[in-house]
Amino acid sequence: MATNQNFFSGFQVNRSLLAGGAVLTGIGAMLGMAGAAMVCAALATAGRSWVRSMDMPPTKAMAQRALHEAKVASAAGWEAWRTEHASPN
Repeated sequence: MATNQNFFSGFQVNRSLLAGGAVLTGIGAMLGMAGAAMVCAALATAGRSWVRSMDMPPTKAMAQRALHEAKVASAAGWEAWRTEHASPN
């Protein structure tokens, strides 16, 4: 048995089977990475077309408006809290 290597008193490894498994594992990993890249490309393309189809795409002005709304809501909440806790109850 020229293809088998003896290790640890009787533990034999078939080197050709081991090499074949390693090759197939490498091929599978490469196919998996290629598939993942294709999925990422499809999702990125879909995301770009979705953003383009929006009535108002996300811009700096939209972010500024959302920040202003958040500040107004925060101020209203703070004022309501102060009014409630400053009452003589």
